[in-house]
Amino acid sequence: MLKIMYNIYLKNNKTFHCDKDTTIFNAAKSAGLILEHSCLTARCKSCVVKVLKGATKNIQKELVLSEDEKKENYVLSCNTKPISDLHLDIEDLDGIVVYDKKIVPAKINSIEKINNDVIKVVFRLPPNSNFQYNAGQYVNLIKGNINRSYSIANNASFSNQLDFFIKKYKNGLMSKYLFEDAKVNDLLRVEGPLGSFFLRETQSKNIIFLATGTGIAPIKAILESVTENPFNFTKKKFWLFVGARYKEDLFWEPNINNTKIEIKYIPVLSRQVKDWNREKGYVQDIVLKKNINLKDAQVYACGSNDMIESAKKVLFKNSLKENSFFSDAFVSTN
Repeated sequence: MLKIMYNIYLKNNKTFHCDKDTTIFNAAKSAGLILEHSCLTARCKSCVVKVLKGATKNIQKELVLSEDEKKENYVLSCNTKPISDLHLDIEDLDGIVVYDKKIVPAKINSIEKINNDVIKVVFRLPPNSNFQYNAGQYVNLIKGNINRSYSIANNASFSNQLDFFIKKYKNGLMSKYLFEDAKVNDLLRVEGPLGSFFLRETQSKNIIFLATGTGIAPIKAILESVTENPFNFTKKKFWLFVGARYKEDLFWEPNINNTKIEIKYIPVLSRQVKDWNREKGYVQDIVLKKNINLKDAQVYACGSNDMIESAKKVLFKNSLKENSFFSDAFVSTN
C-alpha cells in the first residue's frame, strides 16, 4: 500500500515530501535539506517553525511552546507530522556545510577547575578521527550508559582537540563523574556534531552574542573562528554580553587587544551589589541600553531558556527581525 505523501513548501521556494508518519525535520533531512535544530527531542525550541497554511499533528505532548505560540500556529519540526500539505515560514540552511554525525573515541587530556561550579575538560581524539564541526555546535559525551550534551568551547582548527566547560548539577550523573571521579586518559565517546547554532552569512553590521553561564562555550568557539579568519568581518561590530550572578561566575572573556575585528565585551551581573561598577541587571535589557541598531543586527543567544525567551520578546519588540535571532537553550537532563 502506497503512503500518502504531502508537499512541504519552504519560504525560499524549496519543496520536499513528507508522509503522515515522518516528522517535518526528518523528511527535510531525507530530502537533503537541513532545518534549524538542536536537541531534536522536543525539549528546546531551536526547531520552532510557523505553519502558514496546512494542518499538523504532534508526536508527543507539546510542553515547551506557549499557548500564544500554539494559537499562532508555531510547531516544533522535530515533533510534528503533517496531515495535509504545508506552507512553512522557514528556510533551510542553504550554503552551510553541515557535517555528518559520527561517534569517535575520546580520552581526557586535562581537567582544570575554573570556579566552584565549572571545570574545563579537554579531550583528545585519535589522529585519524577526522572529526569536523562548525564552531558553535555541540556533541553528546558518552560514558557507559550516561549520555549528556555539551557545547564545544573551541574552534575546529584545534587539531583533534575538544574543549568543554562543564557545570556541576545536583544529581547530575555526568557532571558528578567529571567533577569527582574522572582522571586523565579516561576513555569516553563523542557523538556529533549536533545542532545548528553557528554563525550565518549576513549583511547586518552588528553581531550580538548573549550568554549566561556555560552558554559562553559555543560563543567562544565562534569568536575564535572569526578572529582566525577576520577578513570577512572587518566591517562588522561584534557585541558580547555575558550575564552572571556574581563576579566570580565570570570565567572567560575575549582577548580584544590582539584581533583585527571589533569586539565590545560587556559583562553583566544580576546580583552583585558591592565592588562592581559595570553593568547590572540582565543581558537582554543591557542590549537596549547600548542603543544598538537592531534593524541592522543578528543575535546569537546561548544559556538559560529563561534568558533566551525573555531576549526574544524584548528584542523583537525593539525592531530585531525574527529571522535574525538564533539560540541554543541549555536544558538540564535530570
